[in-house]
Amino acid sequence: MPRPLSHIRVLDLSRVLAGPWASQNLADLGAEVIKVERPGAGDDTRGWGPPWIKDRDGKDTRDSAYYLSCNRGKKSITLDISKPEGQQIARELAAKCDVLIENYKVGTLARYGLGYEQLRETNPRLIYCSITGFGQSGPYAPRPGYDFVFQGMGGLMSITGERDDLPGGGPMKVGIAITDILTGMYASLAITAAVVRCERGGDGQYIDMALLDSMVAFNANQISGYLVSGNIPRRYGNAHPNVVPYQVFPCKDGHIILAVGNDSQFASFCNVTGRPELAGDERFRLMSGRIVNRDALIPLIAGIMKTRGMHEWIEVLEAANVPCGPINNMQQVFEDPQVRHRGLKVEIPTPAGVPCPTVASPMRFSETPVEYTVPPPTLGQHTREILQGVLGMEPQAVQALAAKGIV
Repeated sequence: MPRPLSHIRVLDLSRVLAGPWASQNLADLGAEVIKVERPGAGDDTRGWGPPWIKDRDGKDTRDSAYYLSCNRGKKSITLDISKPEGQQIARELAAKCDVLIENYKVGTLARYGLGYEQLRETNPRLIYCSITGFGQSGPYAPRPGYDFVFQGMGGLMSITGERDDLPGGGPMKVGIAITDILTGMYASLAITAAVVRCERGGDGQYIDMALLDSMVAFNANQISGYLVSGNIPRRYGNAHPNVVPYQVFPCKDGHIILAVGNDSQFASFCNVTGRPELAGDERFRLMSGRIVNRDALIPLIAGIMKTRGMHEWIEVLEAANVPCGPINNMQQVFEDPQVRHRGLKVEIPTPAGVPCPTVASPMRFSETPVEYTVPPPTLGQHTREILQGVLGMEPQAVQALAAKGIV
């Protein structure tokens, strides 16, 4: 059965992470994604190694693992859109696509004749998604932007990291470029919604995605708490501002995460750890009391957790339905029985005969499952296929463009 977006063609003029993450989501859903890259160089992330993707002889290729993470399921063409001939080809491709994704600086593509207003003249059903740091308007619109900056500007780092009064205290970024990932997720959702509207009789439309907007929205309950109370949220390290106990505790042989989300779970925790009196203490009986009195409760729990090893505690607590878990490194993640059962590591076959490892999409469909048959493309792998098959160009014309360095 065709996948949900198998009737959609996407022209992907984006690079690095936010845009490619969005287009990879669409590819996972079945869309044909044509990734446009610079001749000879390609997407910046191809060179962001080591580590590198290996060839059949176990040697490093020119493509990084970073590139691998967000480009499966796509077709790569090389095209120099700074040249008139390249711009004309891009316009012709846009006329035959349903979606265009780009993350150039504000106004750049319009100067090339590839802006939304210019392309909609020949393709009024085109859904055109621009991804920038600060959006298409406002005093910061012309500025470039990077994930680290937005984690700070958007407020996330003000609530991430250990408390200032504890060792190691201070703001801390998340360990991945979360702003890019979030913006890519929002973008793919927005594009899918625009596709549905178009299919119901509407025209295409312009989607303005900003990394700063996405980061601010991501703060969720922390933002709403501030807006309601006027109190500025602070850092709690691994603790939770509204749930107690909900943090990391050291054990005899490692660390354990406790995530006790309600009063009945807290009662179960107290019983299984041999301290039932804590559940009856008026300071701790209700979640609201545990929040107010966390400074009294947390040292008591810390003392309890040090009496046994991590795996011993996990076995005991899970049997009592108390939410808990280990802190896994990446190797341990893929050794976990649940992760293995869910098939989260996937190997995509490649023409070279070397399996390409990737992480499965978390989107699970009963009727139209995600397929993993197309590995991240090599640079320009599909240039001739797209130019001749989609645009109907003659082989000699493609060869002439290649001789000029346009493709």
